[in-house]
Amino acid sequence: MTVVGVDVATAGVRAFAVGGDGAVRATASAPLPAPVRDESGRSEQDAQAWWPAVEAVLRRVTAEVAEPVRAVAVSATSGTIVAVDSRGEPLGPALMYDDRRGADDNAKAAEVGARRWQELGMSVSPTAALGRINWLRRTCPEAAGIRHTPDLIGEKLLGRPVATDSSHALKSGYDPLREEWAAEVFDFGVDWLPEVVPPTTVLGELPGPVAGLPRGCLVVAGMTDGCAGQLATGTVTPGRFAGILGTTYVLKGVTEQLVRDPSGAMYSHRHPDGWWLPGGASNTGGEAVAGVANLAELDAAAAERGPASVVAYPLRRAGERFPFVSPEARGFVLGEPRDEVELHRARLEGVAFVERLALERLRELGVPVTGSLVAAGGGSRSPLWTRIRATVTGLDLRISPQAETGYGAAMLAAAAVLPGGLTEAADLIPGGSSTIHPAPAEQPALEENYQRFIAELTRRGWM
Repeated sequence: MTVVGVDVATAGVRAFAVGGDGAVRATASAPLPAPVRDESGRSEQDAQAWWPAVEAVLRRVTAEVAEPVRAVAVSATSGTIVAVDSRGEPLGPALMYDDRRGADDNAKAAEVGARRWQELGMSVSPTAALGRINWLRRTCPEAAGIRHTPDLIGEKLLGRPVATDSSHALKSGYDPLREEWAAEVFDFGVDWLPEVVPPTTVLGELPGPVAGLPRGCLVVAGMTDGCAGQLATGTVTPGRFAGILGTTYVLKGVTEQLVRDPSGAMYSHRHPDGWWLPGGASNTGGEAVAGVANLAELDAAAAERGPASVVAYPLRRAGERFPFVSPEARGFVLGEPRDEVELHRARLEGVAFVERLALERLRELGVPVTGSLVAAGGGSRSPLWTRIRATVTGLDLRISPQAETGYGAAMLAAAAVLPGGLTEAADLIPGGSSTIHPAPAEQPALEENYQRFIAELTRRGWM
């Protein structure tokens, strides 16, 4: 068995061909044009560029595998949409996940649908796609509807319109609890919106060869990039959580019941098997050390130095969204670092403090995290950083060999083929992961620094 997962990210497209043993058989990537952004809140990308890039990477990976591909699934950024004509062709640029032209509509939708959002335990942000859908309906009256990125690709593969998945539709105003569109928040009938199906649903079989994929290949409903990245770590059953440390820090897991967070910092996607995927993404993370040229040397020196005597909140942008919500939040350093090494160590500790605060937020919501926490993402390749995270949280951290969105999309494709669904697909993920334990000798100093960190957040009124 060979399946393919496609990740349509902001900067480019990447495809993974994965075999029946979970091993990656081939990968390929292609660039996408950079989004056009301005101070008015506009964030656009040429949607016509998506399919040529997807077609190119599919042809390359399928040329490298010996057997026909059984299924393909597509994941993309959450909330990226485009208006289309009656033939499913884009009528203009795609409005990206961070486009703010629907902000006023979203503020209205938050009020009109307040009871629904409360039941779902989520909030409507200024960049939610549902506001942009209302905006497109007014400004593009000739449109026949809207498409999320995977919908457009699915239509190119099958030659007909396809349903969207409930994951990509979440921020577009889909209610996964009632399994319906939140009709009251739209200025039009929901017939302008696509049909919605659960992830791993078979959308159709290829009527003929397309982009190197054979006739009969299944096109499978995917999930958003964040969810697919979580699934790639093997975190697919209740009680499992993963801390993914990339440019930002993301905590995601699986629960049997819906977790409602009144603050809106954490929200839940629906698991393909009917469970829930609560999670949140911080504005803090690996970006804290982005652009540092001598990371390995600094890590080595900081490991010898031990816990910092200063406390840092290494937020590089304005505002925080998880584990607390505060537009006013800004990065800070308490104390004067002795040198670059101490500042580096304090930044690593600061991200670990954010992770612990996120886990404590989970516990406050009645979701204790026990056992080991799966660690993934580029930041998890630093042994020092992972040890600091383990010591600060008091949890063993099991390093996952995978956290790639495209690999997670391949797992979703495999779930449609295997009788055991997503659980059986996750069992294919190769082992070989290592476990990092807390360092008892450093716990007292790090606990003291964490309490200083919390006190400062509270003093500034952000928590």
